[in-house]
Amino acid sequence: MPSIIRFYFLGTTDSSYTRVPASMLQKLTLLFPLWMILSGLFALYAPETLASFNQGPLMVADLACIMLGMGLTLSIEDFRRIARSPRAVAIGFAAQYSIMPLTAWIVAQALSLPPHFAVGLILVGCAPGGTASNLISYIAGADVALSVVMTVCSTLAAVVLTPLLTQLFAGALVPVDAWLLFKQTFQVVIIPVFLGVLLNRWAPRLVMRVLPVAPLLSVAGVVFICTVIFAANAEAILAYSGELILATALLHGAGFLFGYYFARLFGYYGNSARTIAIEVGMQNSGLAVVLARQAFPLLPLAPVVGAVSAVMHSLLGSVLAALWRQNPVPAQEEFIPPVPLTISVRQEE
Repeated sequence: MPSIIRFYFLGTTDSSYTRVPASMLQKLTLLFPLWMILSGLFALYAPETLASFNQGPLMVADLACIMLGMGLTLSIEDFRRIARSPRAVAIGFAAQYSIMPLTAWIVAQALSLPPHFAVGLILVGCAPGGTASNLISYIAGADVALSVVMTVCSTLAAVVLTPLLTQLFAGALVPVDAWLLFKQTFQVVIIPVFLGVLLNRWAPRLVMRVLPVAPLLSVAGVVFICTVIFAANAEAILAYSGELILATALLHGAGFLFGYYFARLFGYYGNSARTIAIEVGMQNSGLAVVLARQAFPLLPLAPVVGAVSAVMHSLLGSVLAALWRQNPVPAQEEFIPPVPLTISVRQEE
């Protein structure tokens, strides 16, 4: 079991922590959708109270800390595990970076979104899977280990794929500096994650003390980023709430739906298919917000889509998880090889 699961969902095994605090931390973490809604409403109706937090460097540092938290939960053995069972991860990876970017572009075109919202939506679609998907997979009773591994892989690949896919799908709308996106993604994703892995290896006692609160801190970090964006753009969000809600609902709803059937197409059923669906449908909206803010300064409303997206995929994911938890997968094979297509040819006399 990857180290992230032990601490996210089971509590630390260190005797200095009791199970009651661990249980409380878990409950607070699993209420992520509620914190998003409450903080979003507060930001919309009292935006002036958060004006001083609307600073780019502060948000970049916040996201870097979230990524560092992910790195702290990883070990070298987790990467070896990926190499030993790559097929399901590869299927989810392909679904993540094909379904979501294309769907974001289609939704933006179909709704005739203005450039700032279109670019924001495409950035969300091109972002990697979010760590919230691990929580939703846990609630749904899906394969948490697979979810964690998929999140790690899509996050590491984001340094290359997010800039390239954003340039491909948004380049016709506005100029896209792929190199700038690459550098910023590298700074806020790759460096913190690998720093966390190194700390996990070389300072395990320190990491053991931090890990019990890491999930809740990550949730708080995402809530903070989105709340500040809501407050800074409260007037625009209220004015365009219908478009934003519809666009993000279509994007994430399609991600859950097509991710599920994409997995089934390649022979994955049950919990594996559910996990891939959750991973595809839930994006790293915090990264999309920070990249939109840093890379597209001439589109001040672009980050708004990522903030709305964080609320939307949390709500949809929570509803889906509750439904699946009430309908657990019966005992069966998780992988059924696709039936090969056979063509019979009549022999001529």
